[in-house]
Amino acid sequence: MNKTIHRRQFLGTTLATGAVATAAGIGLIKPRLAFADNVPGWPAKAFDAKVLKDAMSNTIGKTQVAVSSKVKLTAPSIAENGGAVPVTIEIDSPMTADDYIATVYLFVDHNPTPLTSQFTFTPACGQAYIQERIKMAKTDNVRVVAKTNKGEFMASAPREVKVTIGGCGG
Repeated sequence: MNKTIHRRQFLGTTLATGAVATAAGIGLIKPRLAFADNVPGWPAKAFDAKVLKDAMSNTIGKTQVAVSSKVKLTAPSIAENGGAVPVTIEIDSPMTADDYIATVYLFVDHNPTPLTSQFTFTPACGQAYIQERIKMAKTDNVRVVAKTNKGEFMASAPREVKVTIGGCGG
């Protein structure tokens, strides 16, 4: 079946599509499900914090956590691309029903939003292991805080990552 489109149909469809796109672009139409702040359980206040102290207070309720050898953070000393810094987090935990890592937080001290990532685990995960790439605005400290199912906190030592400008290595 050969279906032809007429000039008026084409113009009407194009104008309607353009009007919807323009309305969305200037904020008259907002896709409600695209905003994370209305998702139940989403820690919007923590991710909106602009300084490390506030981000930590809003997530874990304190600004200092004892460093533990159980929390291993691996990140490069020098990152030539601050837009994709590889980070690996490994936490020594039995991950049993009675003793497991429940939540892991990754912070970059002076990033525009210091809480970079938050992960939730269950015993079914088998291990508390994360490998990701993060965005860093500049040379800074990266740190991890882990929370057990019993409410205990442990942290990695801060790890400085030097972000080079323009990938020059200097």
